[in-house]
Amino acid sequence: MIGKLNHVAIAVPDLQAASAQYRDTLGAQVGAPQDLPEHGVTVVFVTLPNTKIELLHPLGADSPIVGFLEKNPAGGIHHLCYEVADIGAARDRLTAAGARVLGDGEPKIGAHGNPVLFLHPKDFTGTLVELEEVGKAAEPEAAS
Repeated sequence: MIGKLNHVAIAVPDLQAASAQYRDTLGAQVGAPQDLPEHGVTVVFVTLPNTKIELLHPLGADSPIVGFLEKNPAGGIHHLCYEVADIGAARDRLTAAGARVLGDGEPKIGAHGNPVLFLHPKDFTGTLVELEEVGKAAEPEAAS
């Protein structure tokens, strides 16, 4: 069902400093900040040859990232995002298997303009999981 790893999200207390560290110290390609009011975060994507890093910073006092950063003041890995071809089918399969979808269960549009859902970390070994619909590109490549 899941396809490739789309990104690893890291909550950071200082988005500008984290962006500079990835750009200047590690030599990575770092995008511009994007505000995502529906998700309560500002994000910056770091593009790597095989995946992306998403730097997350709170957008307002009600951001879900505020609590995470209170518990982890230096920041840390917040979630993993996997690609799926059909987010509705993935949600239905997961809920039938007993997994909990956070929020109202309906996909929201994420930073890439694609539908996303989050799965409860208690159902996935303590890891918050994001699913992002990317269409047929999410299908695993056939072995040759």
